[in-house]
Amino acid sequence: MANQYIEFTRDTRFVQRVRELRTIQIMIGMYCRHHHGGTPLCTDCAALEDYAKRRLERCVFGDAKPNCAKCAVHCYNSDMREQIRMVMRWAGPRMLLRHPILGIRHLLANNKKIPALPECGQLICGTDFHDW
Repeated sequence: MANQYIEFTRDTRFVQRVRELRTIQIMIGMYCRHHHGGTPLCTDCAALEDYAKRRLERCVFGDAKPNCAKCAVHCYNSDMREQIRMVMRWAGPRMLLRHPILGIRHLLANNKKIPALPECGQLICGTDFHDW
């Protein structure tokens, strides 16, 4: 029987968001292990990770999104925004030591241009981002 090969294709439209999701998952994991002793994430950190994943998947900017701290649309509710801020403040400097490539890419993304908001036809007007 002849070898059958499956052609590998990569969808480059979502590479940036996948990398950002991986970065936030690693940051939350590092934070939880240090502060809560969780090998599997504790319930609060797991809820934060799930929330961050949903926000990232539903970002109105798509793969052109800037880092959330520089974004014009703050879709996190205030409690989750404060939690993710604490995680990033703690894990950010440690990322450069434990995951240098992801850490540097995250820092370089801070220099990325902030895109304009999508037109009203592309974005549902009056949508409350917290309900997504």
